[in-house]
Amino acid sequence: MKRVAGIFFGALLFGVVAGASMVGVNVAAQRAGIAYQQSAEAIRETQPAEKEAPKDTEAAKETDAAKIQNQQIINQVSSVSQVAKSAMPSVVAITNMVKYQQNGFSIFGNYQNYETEVPASGSGVIIGKNDTELLILTNNHVVESSESLSVTFIDEKTIDAEIKGTDASADLALIAIKLENIPSKTMEAISIAELGDSDAVEVGDQVVAIGNALGYGQSVTTGIISAKNRDVSTNTGTESGLLQTDAAINPGNSGGALLNMKGEVIGINVAKYSSTSIEGMGYSIPSAKAKKVIDALSTLTTRTDVPKEERGYLGIQVKNIDAQTAASFGMPQGVFIYKHTEGSNAENSELHDKDIITAIDGQGVTNFTELSTLLAKYRAGETVTVTVQRPNGDKYDEVKVSVVLGSADSSDTNKSSDNQSQENDPFSRNGGNNNDSNDSSDSQNGQGDNNGRSFSEEDLWKTFEEFFNQYQR
Repeated sequence: MKRVAGIFFGALLFGVVAGASMVGVNVAAQRAGIAYQQSAEAIRETQPAEKEAPKDTEAAKETDAAKIQNQQIINQVSSVSQVAKSAMPSVVAITNMVKYQQNGFSIFGNYQNYETEVPASGSGVIIGKNDTELLILTNNHVVESSESLSVTFIDEKTIDAEIKGTDASADLALIAIKLENIPSKTMEAISIAELGDSDAVEVGDQVVAIGNALGYGQSVTTGIISAKNRDVSTNTGTESGLLQTDAAINPGNSGGALLNMKGEVIGINVAKYSSTSIEGMGYSIPSAKAKKVIDALSTLTTRTDVPKEERGYLGIQVKNIDAQTAASFGMPQGVFIYKHTEGSNAENSELHDKDIITAIDGQGVTNFTELSTLLAKYRAGETVTVTVQRPNGDKYDEVKVSVVLGSADSSDTNKSSDNQSQENDPFSRNGGNNNDSNDSSDSQNGQGDNNGRSFSEEDLWKTFEEFFNQYQR
């Protein structure tokens, strides 16, 4: 009986333990299922909020715009090597043969004065073409005083060029090469530059400069935009609104391209505003300013110098208003008309005494040397548009007038003025010593050396330095 009772209680205990175990397992499993379901519900609730946010929310719109902008930046940014490779076919080297007047004493002590031709190197950017010409933009100081111009393209082909138009006040010039003179292989090798928006450039943007540094051929430098709207003082005036960069701009780079990282030209480099004593400060004329000059000059007819006896003359006597005078007296820089030439057959009645000439046919001038250089390409009887600054109380108004150029004989003036020594009319055939580049406001007419002035070693060295600096284009 006791044995039976033991078996019964043992079975009962086993049943209770087994039942309790099953209940525990079921409870644990149920709790685990609930936790998993809750986790799944939480994931389903959070994921749509992240991936399927309503498109009409401001946050979603800003996120989409940022993604688009980032993708655009990725697509636009190129390496310096890529920019250089795409842009170099549109950049050229320019060689300008200029006459240099040498003055000094020989070993025998006698005074010598003679001219020699000197090559000056610069750069240019191909900016377009018309039906007959390829057009290249460069600095005016690269081509001034030119006896002959030649352009070397990326394939090393060198071809003669002509000056189409200049704007000395902006230090820009447009030169042209006849398409018929360019071999087909060269045309295939070169490209036309794309002008970018210099106004959109920001300080810190990376840039690439390409040019004919030191006349050695095309070279590439890189840097950033250091500043915008810089004003730089030079011996001829103040250049305003320039881009400043720390990309190296060396002699020979003048007229070359400053490019953004999309390969667009945003500036025309100007080496003469840099200094060998200062590092990391180069300057470039913004493309926004260059576009205006291009629009004005590209419509001009390409001209060459005409024989002196056929040249046209304005029939006026003038004085230079240089940068210092302009700043001192609040006058525009240019060519001041102080009187009309008696007996001239030029139809110039619309020009007034005290007018200051600043352009001929849209080509800016700052002194009468530049003015006479332009007029040397016009014949008597041709009509030119003269831009003048006309005094109006305490200010000056810009006025454009038409003048029919007169002949040399009728414009002959050889009279003294201002109680100085006899002066030249720069537009007169027989003025003084027949040097068209003499300044009528200079009592010595640039010829003091021929009037017995002696040279010291310091004078000769200064003359050499001025010459050397002048031709670092």
